[in-house]
Amino acid sequence: MTQQNVVVSDPKSGVSLSVFTTPPQKPPAAPGGYISISRRRVLKNLEINGGQRINAWVESMRASSPTHLKSTPSLSQEHTSWTLHHPSALDMFDQIIDASKGKQIVMFLDYDGTLSPIVDDPDRAFMSDSMRKTVRKLARCFPTAIVTGRCKDKVYNFVRLAELYYAGSHGMDIKGPTRSSKYNRDTKAETVLFQAASDFLPMIDEVYQQLVDKTKSTPGAMVENNKFCLSVHFRRVDEKKWSELARQVKSVLKDYPKLRLTQGRKVLEIRPTIKWDKGKALEFLLESLGLANCSDVFPVYIGDDRSDEDAFKKLRDRGQGFGILVSKFPKDTSASYSLQEPNEASRIFFNFIYFCTIISNAQNRTNYYLFISCR
Repeated sequence: MTQQNVVVSDPKSGVSLSVFTTPPQKPPAAPGGYISISRRRVLKNLEINGGQRINAWVESMRASSPTHLKSTPSLSQEHTSWTLHHPSALDMFDQIIDASKGKQIVMFLDYDGTLSPIVDDPDRAFMSDSMRKTVRKLARCFPTAIVTGRCKDKVYNFVRLAELYYAGSHGMDIKGPTRSSKYNRDTKAETVLFQAASDFLPMIDEVYQQLVDKTKSTPGAMVENNKFCLSVHFRRVDEKKWSELARQVKSVLKDYPKLRLTQGRKVLEIRPTIKWDKGKALEFLLESLGLANCSDVFPVYIGDDRSDEDAFKKLRDRGQGFGILVSKFPKDTSASYSLQEPNEASRIFFNFIYFCTIISNAQNRTNYYLFISCR
C-alpha cells in the first residue's frame, strides 16, 4: 500500500489537516430518499451564540440522558414500536450475515457504553478482560477500529490491543495498528496517522483551563481534555444544577466562535468547527484500507451515543453495511439494529468470530447455519 504525506487546508475554517496515509478515494454517490433525524433540529437550540436558550439546553440534556424506563402503557408501546424498526442484532444476525456474503466485513466500535459500561467516573471506564479477549479475536477475523470521543491515547490505555485502528477525539486523531496481523503484515506500510485539527490545540487547552475553573463550583462536574475536543461530564451532577452548569459552559464558549457544542449521554462536548466527525473517520479508515470505492465491503458500526449517529448516517448514505445502536431506551437513530448493553455487544462479536471461523472451512458452512437456526 503506497502512502504519502499530505497537508490539506480547509478554506472555511483555515485548518490544516495533517495526514500520513494512502491517497483518498472518492466515495460512491449516496442513495436518495434518506430523511435526516430530528435531533439536528434539537441541536440548533444548543448553538453557542443563539441567545438565552438555557431551558432548551437542559431539556435536551434530559432527552439525551435517560436514566430509567417507566413501565407505563404508552412507554411500553413506544418501546415495542421502536424495536420493530430497530430489531435486536442478535435476533437478526442471520439476516446481517446474509447481507454480508461475499463481502469484506470491517468492524467499527465505539468505546464507552459499547466495549465498557457507562460509569460515574469516566476515568474508571475499564474494559473487562473477557471483552478484551473477544475484541482481539474479532480483530484477527476482520479489520477493526475503535472510534471514540475520548483521547486516543487514553482509550488505547484502556484497550491495550496494538492490532486495532484507533480514532480518538471523534475521529480527529487517528492511528493505525502498531502490531502486524492478518490485515497489516507490514506495520511500517500500514501505519496511518491523521490529525484533523492540530491548529486548534492551543485553543482547546485554553478553554479547558477556563472550564475547569468555571465549573469547579458545581459539585460532580468534571471536565475531560480529549486533546482535540473537550467533554464536560454531568453524570454526577444533581439535575437541579444542570441549568447552572449549562450557563457556566456557555459563558466560556461565547468567546470562542470556532468551537461548537454537541451532546451525548450526560456529557457536553466541545469540538472545533471543522467538517469532521465519526462518519468522516469511518470513511477515512475505509480509504486507508483501500476499500472506499469497493462494492464488496461491508462496514458494521456499533455505538451508543449521539456522536455515533454521524457514522450510522454515513453507512445509510453509502448504502453499505449496517449501524447497530446500543441502548435500552428508544432513541431517534439512523442505526438499523439495536443491542441493549455491552454484554450483548460481546455476544454479537462472538457470533461474527464464529461465522469467520466457519466460513474459513467451506465444508463446515452448514454447521454455521445450523448454529444460527438453533439460537
